[in-house]
Amino acid sequence: MFNDIGLPELAAIIVLGMLVFGPDKLPKVIQDVMRTIRKIREFSESAKQDIRKELGPEFKDFEFEDLNPKTFIRKQLENDDLGLKEIRNGFDLKKEMAEVADAVHSYDTDPAPSALPSASGASSAAPGGRVDMTKKPASPGRDDRPPFDADAT
Repeated sequence: MFNDIGLPELAAIIVLGMLVFGPDKLPKVIQDVMRTIRKIREFSESAKQDIRKELGPEFKDFEFEDLNPKTFIRKQLENDDLGLKEIRNGFDLKKEMAEVADAVHSYDTDPAPSALPSASGASSAAPGGRVDMTKKPASPGRDDRPPFDADAT
């Protein structure tokens, strides 16, 4: 519960407690807080036992931590009844990603460019039918006007 409290935080809490409650009442307050924490834990454990008892014998190994989706999925993946370890071990993600990257970066074997020619008649496609996105497009001439859409205005 308090696993992330370090020594400086603990010292600050003690100093603050001494300032607020004083050295006379501080031990009594600490005892009351500890008693309350123990009662909450006992209540929580008894509630868990009651729920397990009501669920029946098929849920005797039920853990409430399994209700966390991450824990549930991790537990199910570790269970080898479905043969998931074989599937996981047989799947090489790096190899699959390399194949996809090769397919994406492969050049077209068709020597004809696949891009439509621009208004000046020059093709904006790089060799192999690929469009070179790094080049700045040619600026339109003085007579070239952008298309007018009467419905858009």
